[in-house]
Amino acid sequence: MRDDDGPQRRVNLRSALREAFRHALECLAADGVVAIAPDEIDGLVDQVRETADAKFGDYSGTMAMALAKRAGKKPRDVATDIARHLAAAPGFAELFESPGDPVGPGFINVRVRDDALAAAVARAVADDRMGVAAVESPQTVVVDFSSPNVAKPMHVGHIRSTVIGDAIARILRFRGHHVITDNHLGDWGTQFGMILWGWKHCRDDAAFAADPTAELGRLYRLVRKVADAKPEELASDSVAAALAAAHPEAGREVLLETAKLHEGDPENRALWEQFMPVCRAEIDRIYDRLHVTFDHWLGESFFQPMLAGVVEDLVRAGLARESRGAIGVFLGGDDEPPFLVRKADGAFLYATTDLATIRWRLEHWKPDRMLYVVDHRQGQHFEQLFETARRWGLPGLENVDLVHVAFGTVLGEDGKPFKTRAGDTVGLEALLDEGVERAAAVVGSGDEARAGMGDDERRHVAETVGIGAIKYADLSQNRTTDYVFSFDKMLQLTGNTAAYMQYAVARVEGIFLRGGIDREALRRGCSAVRLSDPKERALAIELLRFGEALEDVESDARPNVLTAWLYDLAGSYSAFYDSLSVLKAEGPDRDSRLALCDLTGRILRRGLDLLGIGTVEKM
Repeated sequence: MRDDDGPQRRVNLRSALREAFRHALECLAADGVVAIAPDEIDGLVDQVRETADAKFGDYSGTMAMALAKRAGKKPRDVATDIARHLAAAPGFAELFESPGDPVGPGFINVRVRDDALAAAVARAVADDRMGVAAVESPQTVVVDFSSPNVAKPMHVGHIRSTVIGDAIARILRFRGHHVITDNHLGDWGTQFGMILWGWKHCRDDAAFAADPTAELGRLYRLVRKVADAKPEELASDSVAAALAAAHPEAGREVLLETAKLHEGDPENRALWEQFMPVCRAEIDRIYDRLHVTFDHWLGESFFQPMLAGVVEDLVRAGLARESRGAIGVFLGGDDEPPFLVRKADGAFLYATTDLATIRWRLEHWKPDRMLYVVDHRQGQHFEQLFETARRWGLPGLENVDLVHVAFGTVLGEDGKPFKTRAGDTVGLEALLDEGVERAAAVVGSGDEARAGMGDDERRHVAETVGIGAIKYADLSQNRTTDYVFSFDKMLQLTGNTAAYMQYAVARVEGIFLRGGIDREALRRGCSAVRLSDPKERALAIELLRFGEALEDVESDARPNVLTAWLYDLAGSYSAFYDSLSVLKAEGPDRDSRLALCDLTGRILRRGLDLLGIGTVEKM
């Protein structure tokens, strides 16, 4: 089916039902049964959700209880009035059975017609978008995520912003939005001052020639200890202790090296330009393993020439003023700490760069939304940033949504931030290596597995499963909460894990491999799907909820909504596959079940791909 034929043929059942409920509520208000303001209706129709138990139907509306309380009526009476108007809504009878009597305190339960369900699934089988319609009003959305400091090794703390931001961007693109991803690199801060100071005082030229990345990392870690001068760190590192003793002003000198870089000192600028490609190559390698890409890499250095102008504009507008030598925006009056945009020593801050970035993006990209995928500890910063930007009155900002997509912390099994036994933050590459190594032990175990895979294939499967497990374990958590990192749990072939999802895909592939089925021909020839068994119907209704799951992810930027739905889909498929013959079925039943298997496999693959997770043919 051509994509331009799609909008007329793709049906989002929940959206169609919500429109019918909208009609019913408008009729209810017009009848004078209950007062409903027009701006309330969106919130009321959003209460139409899938039922918790399929025996009550496929969807349920729960708004009658709240409306009845307002009107001083019985909930079941209000629900009955809504159901009456619902049944008469345009297009309702083509897709849904009559709602019948309300249940319990006023639940309006609705079941999709079997013939409408079968027809919609058959269309999805033949559709390159698997029945998912694109949004009617696409937006331009900037997704700002990952943003490591490039002179530091990436660590486990970077995994959340990277995989959550990548998943959100992928999902928004598939939904039909114009998405611009930007890796706002920390490439101009104090960490470079540490490396510059270390280069001038304690570099190892031979080590740099052999492995530039390792030597710069060593300098950063060493100078950080020297500059911080924490007794407990110096006590365990004799080299750092000796250097700190020889340079008691190291902390101040590091800041001076940073200031010289920002002021255009030729030597420091030349060293920065020498180090940047090395630092970028290191993080690029990590992103390649994660299969994460960006449209832009506009780091702090890109906006540096604009920062003085930002401060001048804020002062001129009366938003910022001097306080103890620094300049800040006093959002809450003199009694609250200001949003500093310039330090007393003249240095600019993250706040200044972020304001310059907002102005530049508005001018060049004209977004409808800007999403910042940054951990929850930066919540106050973003509140102040967004409020300052609003008060600044930047052209076009009045119609732009600024959103802090906050997330919690990765914890070890002791409930504390995830670190190595030595107490260091776990390096991201070491984390990926261990995930792949553990996956290799799972997917490559047993004579049958070894016989079915060559060495290269086993390595590919281990890489796909191991990294997929790490990403899925993160994405399956509610992003606003902390979560405990456990390799043992994330690599299990049961439960809500990437390995379970990947195994479900491999089971689908196995059917078509064993049967020698031409899947393209199957899709082209799928004119009907039979739903004679309850497990066929349960799988069919779940398959058509793919678009609903993506819609819910977008509404609150929560990828765990998609992981939960994929898990439910895999469970429905498992129940279907375990109880019904597919290849041994005959006639229309065989073709229909093969079509359901094919659509399941494609949706599982696409769903995992939207999370940035790969799949394999066999495990």
